[in-house]
Amino acid sequence: MDQRAKDLIKQGNYLFEKRTSLLSLWQEIADNFYPERADFTVVRNLGSEFADNLMTSYPVMARRDLGNSFASMLRRDDWFSLRAEEEAREDNRARRWMEWAGGVQRRAMYDRSSKFVRATKEGDHDFAAFGQCVISVELNRNADGLLYRCWHLRDVAWAEDAEGEVSEVHRKWKPRARDLAAIFGEKNLSDKVKEKLEKEPHCEVQCRHVVIPSEHYTAPAGKQWNTPYVSVYVDVDNNHIMEEVGLFNKMYVIPRWQTVSGSQYAYSPATVTALPDARLIQAMSRVLLEAGEKATNPPMLAVQEALRSDVSIYAGGITWVDSEYDERLGEVLRPLTQDKNGIPLGMEMQQDTRQMIAEAFYLNKLTLPMNSGDMTATEVSQRVQEYIRQALPIFQPMEYEYNGGLCELTFDILMRAGAFGAEDDIPDSLRGADVQFKFQSPLQEAVDREKGARFAEASQMLATAAQMDPAATVQVDTNIALRDALEGIGVPAKWMRTEEAAEQLAKQMQQAQQAQQAEKMAQDIADTAQVGEQAGKAGVAIAEATERLS
Repeated sequence: MDQRAKDLIKQGNYLFEKRTSLLSLWQEIADNFYPERADFTVVRNLGSEFADNLMTSYPVMARRDLGNSFASMLRRDDWFSLRAEEEAREDNRARRWMEWAGGVQRRAMYDRSSKFVRATKEGDHDFAAFGQCVISVELNRNADGLLYRCWHLRDVAWAEDAEGEVSEVHRKWKPRARDLAAIFGEKNLSDKVKEKLEKEPHCEVQCRHVVIPSEHYTAPAGKQWNTPYVSVYVDVDNNHIMEEVGLFNKMYVIPRWQTVSGSQYAYSPATVTALPDARLIQAMSRVLLEAGEKATNPPMLAVQEALRSDVSIYAGGITWVDSEYDERLGEVLRPLTQDKNGIPLGMEMQQDTRQMIAEAFYLNKLTLPMNSGDMTATEVSQRVQEYIRQALPIFQPMEYEYNGGLCELTFDILMRAGAFGAEDDIPDSLRGADVQFKFQSPLQEAVDREKGARFAEASQMLATAAQMDPAATVQVDTNIALRDALEGIGVPAKWMRTEEAAEQLAKQMQQAQQAQQAEKMAQDIADTAQVGEQAGKAGVAIAEATERLS
């Protein structure tokens, strides 16, 4: 066991040492944009003052606004729903089950004890500042709920497999000896930790958590891994393995914003672009503050021989001057002449730099375009397409890498824990299907709005074509188009009839219409026969009257 622990520690040391130079960049980014997280290469005390090295808070506010926008725009209301991989599997019964399962998962995620909001809040700002975050998803200690935790990037290193997926994760951890005993049991701790547990229960122990593919980790004698991954907790100080269990998932979600080939670590395009401007605006703010201070409280030019006290330039201050000094030689105290014309130019340059930082953080691209009432469907579609092109670099990695990873891992854990009931309760059309997640984000809303605009535009074209040739309307199956449009705008499945029920109702309506037409036709025939009979009787009467007259 000790040798396997040493091998894991050695592998982790290699990954952490290889990443050492990256910590300097993260420290620089944190100093300028995320001072609360600026402890990559330095140790902060609990009472340390944040941002004491900054002259303006605008870069920090830009990062704050972008980080806050992720939750407000991508995780609001019912922000995800389940969808089958193949649309052919999505009958109405399957959609209703997926809506129910989505509600179960949403309640489990937003349970207060799961700490989902706290973990994603921390992760959002790591993602905005550093382009990645590390969030673990697991069952809690009692296995009756979920537990989400966001980990400091400083303490986590990972490796990719041959396909570019994160496959191996090493995390540094410093729990108390008392916590280790509560989590793993005292019998699974090393002898030295057991001694500390009695004398120093609050002492910290250097540990690591490793999630590694089972094919790369040797199983103990007499044991074989039947899971894709293995979770190992190692006591680094004593080269002791406290726990090793199989996992069906990686446990960690590591979304990455902008990756560069050759590196398993990502970058934030916002902070990389804005870092030069952040340094510039700090220097400009310092110069402008000094210039403004000199303008309001200019340095004084004094005649040294004529002064009898220190120069008092504070409010109500008195400076004593030699009474024998001749004022014709010049004032004893006079402000030094300064050129203040550069201050307005500096303010303009500072404002331009703020605008560049706001653009670097996409703050001018987060607003959905307004739809005025006099816009045509084509104009609406073009505006939406423009918004999609601008917002895609922000929302696409968040939806698929971040939110998608969290939802898929959560769904897998809940499914294995039996949160969705027995397997027999799953509709037959969904068994064996790959369930995916659809997210309700501004980008998705824009796409749905575009689908609605296309349906409206198609309706206008069909109306125009019907005036020229009524038979042209058969080119579009309006029932399918309407169902797709309703599903696209998020109409709940319980509001809609199943395809079979709708088809049956349509047949009944058609049969009723045919019966009405047949009844009308029979009535018309009867009316025609009655008119004919009356006409025949009238003809006979006319003939008889003519015969009598003759």
